Amino acid sequence: MTAWITRLVLLSGLIAALVFFHHSRAHRPPRVDAAREKGILLVGNGSDPATLDPHLATGTPEHAILDSIFEGLVAATPEDPDANGHGAAERWETEDFVHWTFHLRKNARWSDGAPVTARDFLFAFERILTPALGADYAPMLYPLRNAEEFNTGKIPGFQEVGASAPDDHTLKLVLKGPAPYLLSMLKHYAWYPVPRHVIEKHGKMTDRVSPWTRPGNLVGNGAFQLREWRLTHYVSVERNPHYWDAGSVRLNGIHFFPIVSDSTEERAFRDGQLHTTLTLPLAKIPLYQRQHPDLLRVDPILSVYFYRCNVTRKPLDDARVRRALALAVDRSAIVENILRAGQKPAHGLTPPGSSPDYTTPDVLRFDPEKARALLAEAGYPDGRGFPRFEILINTNEAHRSIAEAVQEMWKKHLKISIGVRNEDWGVYLDSQRKLDYSVCRAAWQGDYLDPFTFLSMWKTGDGNNNTGWGSPAYDALMDASSREPDTTRRMAQLQEAERLLLDELPMLPLYWYVHTWLKRPEVQGWPPSLLDHRCYKAIHFQESGRR
Repeated sequence: MTAWITRLVLLSGLIAALVFFHHSRAHRPPRVDAAREKGILLVGNGSDPATLDPHLATGTPEHAILDSIFEGLVAATPEDPDANGHGAAERWETEDFVHWTFHLRKNARWSDGAPVTARDFLFAFERILTPALGADYAPMLYPLRNAEEFNTGKIPGFQEVGASAPDDHTLKLVLKGPAPYLLSMLKHYAWYPVPRHVIEKHGKMTDRVSPWTRPGNLVGNGAFQLREWRLTHYVSVERNPHYWDAGSVRLNGIHFFPIVSDSTEERAFRDGQLHTTLTLPLAKIPLYQRQHPDLLRVDPILSVYFYRCNVTRKPLDDARVRRALALAVDRSAIVENILRAGQKPAHGLTPPGSSPDYTTPDVLRFDPEKARALLAEAGYPDGRGFPRFEILINTNEAHRSIAEAVQEMWKKHLKISIGVRNEDWGVYLDSQRKLDYSVCRAAWQGDYLDPFTFLSMWKTGDGNNNTGWGSPAYDALMDASSREPDTTRRMAQLQEAERLLLDELPMLPLYWYVHTWLKRPEVQGWPPSLLDHRCYKAIHFQESGRR
């Protein structure tokens, strides 16, 4: 009897404790309010970053964090993040868009207090271009004279690359052809400086795995500095007291949360755990449009959603098969019935807005009859004998919804059976690089305002190609456009290259994005950006009108 009484008392105590816990949880203020009081911004960031090394990063989760802890020669401005503001360089000049001179700030410092010099930029350029590092984004620096030749081993020394530092605060760049869009390119993390004194302290320049990017070791030159990186939990950054414009930084810190599921992210936002999300579940868009338009952001963005094709695998080594797959997709049905936020069917690769002088070739249309004829011509009439393969996606409800829609369209119009394979972000990236897939979901966001940012990646051997496809004719057109001084002729060369690409179709464009996400009204200083640039030092909380 005594034992039972003891158990009953313990159980009653446990129940009381649980009731108290849930009561206190229900009545405590949301995390966003507590964070706001401390000046901390809580943002959804999709996935854990694969790396915080600017020369090895390739994805959106890395981009968002790196922009807070590093700064290039050119930076986003508070009013227009796509404008070319002054970053580590306080001014620059060029007369022909080939020869550029950048004058660095004498008060620029790394987050450990060491001065940022022109030689740090030279070290960074040499590092990303050194073949042993294997940087996927090395081609971003190919506008530099001899950069491609050095990166591909055709010339042995970096000293022949068009970059020099006459003194600590002067950086000279010589390009292989005129590039009026260079300033926009320089805001990409591939061009960021990295701290030589820190990298070499923790290993060799070309080490792909190095402790230099860990908390306590990583040194940046941006408005914030790395504080914590708790895998699967968050990455936190805090004010960098050595930043040249530290007085203008309005937040005390930012926490980036790797929430893979967009439904989980939306629920965290609704429960007061996030100030902003990275995205929004497709099914929730109409609800927010009707009931919470003050929380919903639908911003134009320079980005395309597409499927890569591994052309080294049968039957995708046949361009007729790839074209059949492309023509059997009803893009209008996808954007109208699944996405429903103003996305546009992609009739080509390059999204509108990359340049006022460029018109994307209008090539791809929904044509199931022609698709069936092409598939039959390739040896698979009515889908007979067609090998089964899978669409590789990274974990995300929207990617699965789109893949299942495409899967059904190919089954209906081509009578072929296709599966869907899901992998977490890091594994997915690795599978893509190793060509361990047949068809792979992908997206490309413009790195700068020029169609070259969407077309250059398909050159033979480019680190972001990841399809096994290459064409000497395509490469020649892209190389010619890099040296062409006349804008009209240059755009014509790029259009011809895109037509060739859309004829071969190593990738299948599906739609052009808009950025659909959630933001609390108290978060200010975050204007729309076609390139998804953020001027972090200008983001702040409004003084009144809290939610």
